[in-house]
Amino acid sequence: MADNAKLILEGKEYEIPVVVGSENEKALEISKLRSQTGHITLDSGFVNTGSTTSAITYLDGEQGILRYRGIPIEQLAKNSSFVETSYLLIYGHLPTKDQLANFSHLLNMHSMIHEDMKHFFDGYPATAHPMAILSSMVCSLSAYYPESLNVFESFDSQAPRLLSKLRTIAAFSYKKSVGHPMMYPQNHLSYCANFLQMMFAVPAEPFEADEDIVKALNILLILHADHEQNCSTSTVRLVGSSQANMYASVSAGILALWGPLHGGANQAVIEMLEDLQNSGTSCKKFISSVKDKDSKSKLMGFGHRVYKSYDPRAKILKEMTDLILSKRGVNDPLLDLAKEMEETALSDSYFVERNLYPNVDFYSGLLYKAMGIPVNMFTVMFAIGRLPGWIAHWKEMMDDPQTKIGRPRQIYTGETARDYVHIDQRK
Repeated sequence: MADNAKLILEGKEYEIPVVVGSENEKALEISKLRSQTGHITLDSGFVNTGSTTSAITYLDGEQGILRYRGIPIEQLAKNSSFVETSYLLIYGHLPTKDQLANFSHLLNMHSMIHEDMKHFFDGYPATAHPMAILSSMVCSLSAYYPESLNVFESFDSQAPRLLSKLRTIAAFSYKKSVGHPMMYPQNHLSYCANFLQMMFAVPAEPFEADEDIVKALNILLILHADHEQNCSTSTVRLVGSSQANMYASVSAGILALWGPLHGGANQAVIEMLEDLQNSGTSCKKFISSVKDKDSKSKLMGFGHRVYKSYDPRAKILKEMTDLILSKRGVNDPLLDLAKEMEETALSDSYFVERNLYPNVDFYSGLLYKAMGIPVNMFTVMFAIGRLPGWIAHWKEMMDDPQTKIGRPRQIYTGETARDYVHIDQRK
């Protein structure tokens, strides 16, 4: 604790404790504000409100810093795998060789879904969005693993089970959407290679995942693995605060991620580029319309609500995107248009002065497209990556004896008290 702050309200003085985090982040602890003063704070969108303390991820938007459990994201993207990073986030430390081998073994053990669940896929129309299927199927897992309903038991088996099965459900959802037969997991493959096999292999034909694509997918998932108290993570914690099981809490997080202002942002980037391509609008003309206050044009994939400098994840993805495009010789006019858009915006002082740089959504959409991932699967890929973060936050909350059920307050702005009027007397 640091020195207390003082609040003078209606002629009375109140002391408010100041909490200081390990990176010198400071907060005013106001849990007793209403009981002491009769007032609450009002913070639309919770943009200046800390809902919890957490030891999982540190983010400094002004300095462009992102660390998982203290380790810089740049080091993890360069040296780690998604499986190892998942272990780090969930358990708080890098695994030993034996711990990583055991964790990987558990992922292989749980890669299949119950055969009865395959019938669920038959019930969805071919037009069903993969995110709708993903959320429903994850929630359904709690019916097949009733031990998960006791949220304080069997975590060490539930966590790898969900990590593994989400990947399988996601691939099956894609196969359902294109009318292809589902491909079962091959446990001799790595986590990411196995997913690509289930996505793109077809029966009776050999399939081997490209090593560059496997590496790119590992990096993409690592960069998406956690990002502090964002919309979907806060949703997982809020739902879990009622002691809802992990599957139900994560299912809610998937739905929160689905929105175009969150996980759907990289899809919005591709849709923006497609609109420009179809209309024949030049990047220079489009950029001019974005700067026009009277225009409704929006440059998707630039700027970030948290980062006030270059998104550190975007730097990493830009290098990987350039590598994949050059190595694979991808010839896609849409990707060429994206590169032109990037160059046009970054040479314009309007965007540079406002720190509106390409963010992780701009490059992740391009990279997924270059890898052959269809646009309607972009948000699903985000969900696979964000899953270890959701699990880590759910566990951290469940392990904290100070956890209370989430129950925000509000300021009521509706009608004051009035009498009921019988229907015959209403005008």
